[in-house]
This record gives sequence, structure tokens and C-alpha cells, in this order.
Amino acid sequence: MKKNVRVCLAIALLALMVMPMAIHAEEKVIRIGAMYPMTGRPGLYGIDSVAAAEMAMDEINGKGGVNGYKIDATFTDSKAKPAYAVRVATRYITEDKVHFLFGIVSSGVGLAVTEVSKQYKTIFIGTDHASTQLTVDKFQPYYFRVSNDTFSSMAAGALYLKELQAKKPWKTIAYIGPDYAYGHDQWNELRYNLDRFGVKHKVVGEYWPKLFEPDYNSYVTSLINDKPDILVTGFWGGDTVAFIKQAQAYGMFKKTLYFQPDAGGNYELMSAMGAELPAGLVLGARHYNNWPDTERNRNFVQSFFKRTGRYPTYAAEGAYAGVYAIAKAVEAVGNPDDTEALVKALSTLKIQLPEDPEGFTSYIDPETHQIMQMQAIGVTMPNNDFPPAKMMLGDWKVYKPEDIAPPAEYIKEKRK
Repeated sequence: MKKNVRVCLAIALLALMVMPMAIHAEEKVIRIGAMYPMTGRPGLYGIDSVAAAEMAMDEINGKGGVNGYKIDATFTDSKAKPAYAVRVATRYITEDKVHFLFGIVSSGVGLAVTEVSKQYKTIFIGTDHASTQLTVDKFQPYYFRVSNDTFSSMAAGALYLKELQAKKPWKTIAYIGPDYAYGHDQWNELRYNLDRFGVKHKVVGEYWPKLFEPDYNSYVTSLINDKPDILVTGFWGGDTVAFIKQAQAYGMFKKTLYFQPDAGGNYELMSAMGAELPAGLVLGARHYNNWPDTERNRNFVQSFFKRTGRYPTYAAEGAYAGVYAIAKAVEAVGNPDDTEALVKALSTLKIQLPEDPEGFTSYIDPETHQIMQMQAIGVTMPNNDFPPAKMMLGDWKVYKPEDIAPPAEYIKEKRK
């Protein structure tokens, strides 16, 4: 009996000695709390984002991780609902002890989650939502965005329209976009930049359907009656697909130039519409499968295809970029626990991404924590390289980040 007691005591003592080592080993993890919509019209964005984030984690962890740390992420369906996302973000921080909040597709959700990030001083890496309010009006030091914002897209759009006006004069413009921050930001920023670049125009209509509106027919008929030379839309995801399908039935694209510089050129549109997608639409997005034609981008697109059996929507590249941004910041700091040091590292981050053309490297602007990237706008034309799409973008116009970033006086005014 005494021998058994001694053995049990020895085992217990050994367990106590090993336990701190086990706990320490478990702590060698970079914990990410991610949220994306997984169902409905925006669901594909979330599904692609998760796949691309996991692809990046596998690449990094497969090479030994970051300074001995493995990257691990928990993914939750945001349901595209701000109040629900706030509860999830709070749980991630207070219970799961994540080092980073991550993801988000809807700007409305992003604006809610950034307040949680600020309250708990937890870094939030935004990978897909685009409202400029997050980096200008509502700027807070723990938020960073690794995909382009609406201001850059709309500034590029204004320059495109200026160049077009010099070649093929146009006078009137109309707008339709979702009735929340993202939609309003685009329209306000486009008009600001049209005035900034001296582009004369007359607004003949503006319309504000709800996000995920099922029926756009009444809006389409009103827009046709407005007879704009340029129709600018601020939709994203399935809303873009639904609007274009409904507008096409009315012959709208024979009467006006369709222009969607922020989220129109997503592969989701090309794959959903196939040969039915009209030629000549002018679209922009945050990542393209066929631009830039670089080894880095080709490898990303083909690796994603090999992993999932389909080509990526632009949301995928944002999630992929976000994981690599975290890895690079932790590598610079040495650990994921020093939040303030990580903020400094992210504020001066330079990182080569699949959407960077040769000779350019994406970088974070320390004033806004917004990633600065080249912006490309293209025109729909026949292309069978990425089935089931039958149309892709081409005839590219590319704009430098320093030409399309918010000017200092704009930022100062918005932050008053």
C-alpha cells in the first residue's frame, strides 16, 4: 500500500512539473477570431474568405509558423448583423483570448466591431469591408484594413470618368446603391473626387434600395426614365448579380454606360452570369484572377482553385492578405502578446500581395491604417480562361495609390 502511495505521489508530482510546460506549449499559438457571412447573398464571400485564410495558415504553419508560433483561427458566421457580430467579437476577446479580430464583409458590421476593438484594445484586421469611415471618420489605433477602401476606388473611378469625358464627352450621371454607410460613402466620395479633379457633370437621379433588396425593377424603370449617360452603382456580391440581371432585361446597357468601380468586377458576377454578362460594362474590384499577370497572382489563383475546385472571389485575397499581415507583424515583434508593439509594426507594414503588379509593394498608411495599393478598372469582354465565366475584365486602366488616396485636408475635415 505504501509503495502504491509513493508511486501515485511521484506521478502527481511529475504531472505538476510537466503541466507548466504543457501550458507554455499551448500558448505558442497566434489566436485569431474571424467573422464572415456564410449564407445568403454574401455567403460566397465568407466561404471564400475562410478557404483563403486557411490556405495562408497552412502555408505559414507548414514552414514552421512564426517565431515558433502556429497560427490558429476560429471562424464564426457573422450573419451580416452588427449586433450579433458585436457579441461574437466580445466573446472572442473575453473568453477565447484572441490576439486579433479578423475579417468582416459588411461595412455596417465592421463599424460595429471596430468599437469593440477600440474598447478592449484588441487589433482588428479588416479584410473585405470598404467604408472609408473606418479609417478616416471613425479611425481608432487598433484597426487596420488590408483591402482597398471606397475612397480609393471612387477616386480611381473619377479619374477614369475624367479620361473618358476627354475622349467621349458625357454630361449626366445617376447613382444607385445600398442604403447604409458603404453605399452612401461611395456616392459622396465619387462626387467629391469628380469635383476635386474638375469633372463637370449633372446628377439626374439617385436611389437607395435596402441591402439585399430582392426586386430592383422599379428602380430600373426610374433610371431608364432619367436617361443618364453614366450609371454608377454601389452594390456588392449577389446584389450586383441581381441588379445587372434585372436591368439587362430592360435593355438598360444599350442606353447608358454601366460603371461600378468598387465591387463590380468580382469574379462572382462573371461566374454567375457566364455568357449572359453584357460586354462593355466598366467595373472595378479588390482583386482579379487575371490581373496583374504575375507569378504571385497566378500561384494564388491556381492554389485556391486546387484547394476548392473553383476560382476565387475578391474576398479571398483579402483574407489571405490579412493572415500574412499578421504573420509579418508577429515576426517583427517576436510574439503575438505585445499589442502596442504589433500596432507599431502594422502601422509601417510593407507586404507583397497577389494583387501587386511587378515593381510595387503594398504598404499601410500610418495616418489611416489603410493599405495602399494600385487600383485597376477594366471592361467586360469575352474570355474563357476562368470557367464557368465567359466574360472577364480587360482593357485595364491602372491608378497609383498616391493619386487616389484621401488628401490630408479631407482627413482633417472628417476627423473634426
